[in-house]
Amino acid sequence: MSTVAAGPKGTRTRGRGERGVAASILLHATLVVATLISLFPIVWLVLTSLKPRDGWLSSELEIFNQPSLDNYVRVLGETEFPTWLLNSVLAAALTTVLGVFVASTTGYAISRFRFPGHRGVMWLLLVTQMFPVAILIVPLYNLMAGLGLLNQIPGLVIAYLTVAVPFCAWMMKSYFDTIPREIDQAGMVDGLTPFGTFWRVVLPLARPSLAVTAFYSFMTAWGEVAYATVFMSQEEKRTLGVGLQQFVGQHWSDWGLLTASAVLIAIPAAVVFLLVQRHLVTGLTAGATKL
Repeated sequence: MSTVAAGPKGTRTRGRGERGVAASILLHATLVVATLISLFPIVWLVLTSLKPRDGWLSSELEIFNQPSLDNYVRVLGETEFPTWLLNSVLAAALTTVLGVFVASTTGYAISRFRFPGHRGVMWLLLVTQMFPVAILIVPLYNLMAGLGLLNQIPGLVIAYLTVAVPFCAWMMKSYFDTIPREIDQAGMVDGLTPFGTFWRVVLPLARPSLAVTAFYSFMTAWGEVAYATVFMSQEEKRTLGVGLQQFVGQHWSDWGLLTASAVLIAIPAAVVFLLVQRHLVTGLTAGATKL
């Protein structure tokens, strides 16, 4: 708590931790500059997408001139973007649902129960996060080929779960550790099974961590390119990350189609973020304070 003292002749002196005028101006100016730098790519993306066909080829510096939805019409009507979008939505939705279920049940089991191999499971979840995607592509490809899951959405979802579940399970475990065990015991006294206690009592208390898990799982699948490029070779099975490569050639790129597609891709991600944003800070901080 800052204190204010009177200086000579009744002048007011700054309390401890109180910024001066110059420091406050400098701080706000820095924040404004940082905000402008962060918003510039987004503004440029939207403005470029609204230029008429081949309008981005002009060498004149124009901020906003003759806005047109032509690029959006071309993307939605003249390309396979709707198919790519449907595949991505399906893969992301399945990854989110399964990722939340598997991560929450795994995190709860590790947090509440002690079983043979308990420490081994914890180390396994931790170690799997240390391998980069480039190393895992070949063994996963061979596994998917052996199971007949190449060019199949379920195979892509399994690959995404190998990325999302280990991190989310650790985070959920840390959050469950903050929930008193007495709550579980009270549920069992009322006649609930261990799974019933988890589902009806503990899980509703873990909404912030569930929101973070859902958001992370969704973003893992929504913007992924490497796995989708290798596992989805058929045209009708491609996702957005792979499909957008069709707009980029060896010597030429259609920035009109690319920017319009990027804006359309960002809309679902923004909607998901808005749905879970009020839980994100709580879920992240609670899951990071106790490991």
